[in-house]
Amino acid sequence: MAFTGKQKAAVLLMSLDAATGTELLRGLGADDVQEVALELARIEASQQHDVREQAKVVREFCTSLQSKQTHRFSMRGFLNEMLVNVLGKDRAEQIQGQVRKSTEMKDLFVDIRLASMDELILALEGEHPQTIAVVLSELTPKKSQEALSLLSEEARLKAVCKMTTPELVGAGVRQRIASMVSERLKSFKGETIAEKPEQTLRKLAIVLSGLERDLRDQLVDEIGKHDEETATMVRRLMVTWEDIPSIADRSLQEALRTVESAKLAMALYGADEEIAQKIRSNISDRAVAMVDEEASLMQEPLEKEVLSAREEVVKPLRDANEEGKLRMVGR
Repeated sequence: MAFTGKQKAAVLLMSLDAATGTELLRGLGADDVQEVALELARIEASQQHDVREQAKVVREFCTSLQSKQTHRFSMRGFLNEMLVNVLGKDRAEQIQGQVRKSTEMKDLFVDIRLASMDELILALEGEHPQTIAVVLSELTPKKSQEALSLLSEEARLKAVCKMTTPELVGAGVRQRIASMVSERLKSFKGETIAEKPEQTLRKLAIVLSGLERDLRDQLVDEIGKHDEETATMVRRLMVTWEDIPSIADRSLQEALRTVESAKLAMALYGADEEIAQKIRSNISDRAVAMVDEEASLMQEPLEKEVLSAREEVVKPLRDANEEGKLRMVGR
């Protein structure tokens, strides 16, 4: 996607800290500031701030600052439509230093943010908890959460402790961490983490669940002859909490009738919006009111309590699947 001058200005500002962004805007007229602000609002609303495109803009700007032919700080050449005036020399040199420092710092973590999750986890393996904490702090909340779930338990706990009680990490240390992790990422380019056994069995379970009941049971029984525990796991993974949006309404309604309001309220605590909406739309208004009342009286539950409640919601669905009565739509 080709950016206009104003769009580049908006993307650049999104990559800077507030102080540097403020310094840049001080050199603009009120109309220009308003137009850039509108571009920022449009990009935010349309969710078009692709991190790869953002990185290209930042790199382009850094290159323009480092050019030996640049004797004046001219935003006009880079931002085109945005600027109509070139900043004064003294003011330009002052802002130039601030912008270079900010954009280079941000750019150091671009390769880390763009790495695949598998590559990132492999690169962080065995690293100091402080290093992991700094890297996680540079990721989006969603990607940071996913990374935490894939780290070893020991690394996860230590990294979280560093993130909740952060030590003062200077710019130089952050730069060294970014350079070191980026270098490690190169050696893991294209590599993937081996699947956990449960992930492999989940795929098998989904395949088997799509077969006719008799054939499905025959194949699972054959697995059980060699490993009963694996066969039990496969049956359990045929229907999980995450499958609820794919269950036909009638099947879900019949299963939810057997679940107590208190358990349902517990199961819905922190649930994905799609799952919560699916459940609430398949119980009566009276049942919804009872669930809401239970939720209002409930203390913050432990994670194991929530998971246990969700298993109780899924159990009648698994029973229906065993009997060949569960209907799935669009899994």
